Amino acid sequence: MNRNVWLLALCQALLMSGNIVLISVNGLIGQQLSPSDTWVTLPVSTQFVGLMMATIPASLIMAKIGRKNGFRLGNIIGIFGALLCVYALQQGAFWLFCFSTLLLGIGIGFGTLYRFAAIEVSDPESRDKAISLSMAGGVLAAILGPNLAIASQHWLPGTHFSGAFIGITVLYILSLLVLNFIALPAAVPTEDQPAQSSVGQILKAPGYLVAVIAAVVAYAVMNLLMTVTPIAMHKHGFHFEQAALVIEWHVLGMFVPSFFTGSIIGKIGARMTILLGSLFFVGCILVNLNGVSEWHFRIALVLLGVGWNFMFIGATSQLTQTYLPQDKPRAQAINEFAVFGSVTLTALMAGNLEVNLGWQTLNLVMLPFVCAVPLIYLLFTRTPKKVEA
Repeated sequence: MNRNVWLLALCQALLMSGNIVLISVNGLIGQQLSPSDTWVTLPVSTQFVGLMMATIPASLIMAKIGRKNGFRLGNIIGIFGALLCVYALQQGAFWLFCFSTLLLGIGIGFGTLYRFAAIEVSDPESRDKAISLSMAGGVLAAILGPNLAIASQHWLPGTHFSGAFIGITVLYILSLLVLNFIALPAAVPTEDQPAQSSVGQILKAPGYLVAVIAAVVAYAVMNLLMTVTPIAMHKHGFHFEQAALVIEWHVLGMFVPSFFTGSIIGKIGARMTILLGSLFFVGCILVNLNGVSEWHFRIALVLLGVGWNFMFIGATSQLTQTYLPQDKPRAQAINEFAVFGSVTLTALMAGNLEVNLGWQTLNLVMLPFVCAVPLIYLLFTRTPKKVEA
């Protein structure tokens, strides 16, 4: 795999490390600052609202100014948001903190397109591996993120967790530096671009909608269970350090398979990889229903991560085979909006669902959604005709 893909994977790793820090501390900050239990996960929700708001503009902006400049813009917004988080925590301002995480989400929204950029700098026959390896940077994030969250707790005296956002600022600055060494295609002038298909035509393309559905379920279910895990562990008497290590195991499950997911897709196809991912999701839920020991949380979250990896990367691979080159900005924007719109809703509902349903009932509610994906694929899909991404 070429140098540019590996550097994109490093940028993805830096972005994900910041995300993991946010996941590790946002729920606990919400518990400290929120006016009621209902709003505990609001900082997580506003992060994903920002991400959702950015998905369509980010793709369209990059079509105008190029991938590299778009990624730079996202990192700059993220830096501003992280520094504003520090100020909000120092002031004990819950609503300002929520606005700050919204800005962080906007920055992350630009970064979600790293995996599509990896396709554009790789050979057509290496496309699946490029998608997979661009996500493999998460292995570094799995180690760096939780340990940064733990180490940064007391970086700034008198303000618990604010040091985490200093760490996030450093990660975004490093990403800006790495971007200078990546050769990405320049934006194509508008007058030189062929006519784009309508949104309706994109949605009707064979395999497009089912790929979007698989990606939506994979990310929404994963995000909901991951978001409430630190809260559930806290309620069952576990310490922050234990919850952070469970998240570390989870993120390793999310990204270690990326080193071979591309090869799996090449051998059994994107659809079968997605179905395999759904089995890991089911395994996660069954483990969670069986107990609440630390090992139950660890094993379940690893299975959750592996299931997400197979289902989400498989869905991304299938998606890139369903649209024409000139439809890339719109097709990717629609997918990202659907995925992260659902993630936003699950993040917003997470705190309320955990309070009203409890950990194990919440897992049980997720089971029909996971089982719906293989059913849809078995009933409504056929192998899509490949087109250039």
